[in-house]
Amino acid sequence: MRLLIQKIGYMILMLLIISVISFVAIHAAPNSFLSAGELNPNITKESIEHLKAIYGLDKPLYMQYLSWMKALFHFDFGISFASGKAVSEEILSRLPITLTINLISMVLIFVLSIWLGIKSALREGSRYDRRMKRFALISYAMPSFYLALLLIILLSVNLGWFPISGLHSIEPKTGVWAWLDEAWHLVLPIFVVVFGGIGSMMMYVRSLTVDILKSDYIFFARSRGLNDRQIFWRYILPNLSPPIITMLGLSLPGIIGGSVILESIFSINGMGLLFYQSAMSRDYPVIMGILIISAFLTLLGNIIADLILLKVNPHFRAR
Repeated sequence: MRLLIQKIGYMILMLLIISVISFVAIHAAPNSFLSAGELNPNITKESIEHLKAIYGLDKPLYMQYLSWMKALFHFDFGISFASGKAVSEEILSRLPITLTINLISMVLIFVLSIWLGIKSALREGSRYDRRMKRFALISYAMPSFYLALLLIILLSVNLGWFPISGLHSIEPKTGVWAWLDEAWHLVLPIFVVVFGGIGSMMMYVRSLTVDILKSDYIFFARSRGLNDRQIFWRYILPNLSPPIITMLGLSLPGIIGGSVILESIFSINGMGLLFYQSAMSRDYPVIMGILIISAFLTLLGNIIADLILLKVNPHFRAR
């Protein structure tokens, strides 16, 4: 309990520091919402000053920050400059599709990376291991936007197997067909995310597994006649759990952040696209809302990972 209280206090302090740095950095950027090309070019100077007063942009920066923090304590992220809607409403409207894409992608990346990485480590130096290294290199080096465009041209434009963009077909579907139609539209985006993330994660798991296999206790386990399956369940998986749990905790912000480039290419109206549009239009409340949520998830992921490690790793408990 004491450790949990310390972690929560640390999280609150870090959120405060992150909010100050983010707020100052965003407002220090050139131009503002009123000069970012979002308004009528014929608007008068008096109208601009009136809008600044409405949005509170005429106040000193520290007063703007204090007003924003006061609203944040009531879970109010403010009003979007661009749409006039509540920031929480804007985020919640984009959240489901981003959660769907990134949760599915994260699960596939971790499951496939663990399986392929361990299998490659068990066959270190073999032809299969060399093929997996080449695959990991291609995965790591391949730009996601380039792969997305290649798949669209080949599988969507030329072959017509998958839709080019969006989440729904032109002809409306109902019932289970609507769900299948949306899943069909998500195949390419999810594949691009998984392909781009699996290489580095697989090599990380392989490296950890190779080190485990070189340990003395693995040598003695093999001398006792244990096969690869028994070694996996008794030795490899328990020793892989702490770093994998830590990686899962650090991956939590990606569930919300999404992919700005992919959502733009595939015209998916998710959180990544919202952040990009808000950054281009200097929509400060939306930018701050997404940044604070991402920071909160990062810190929360670290706390959850530490608490899980307390249960699975006795050495961690002793720290």
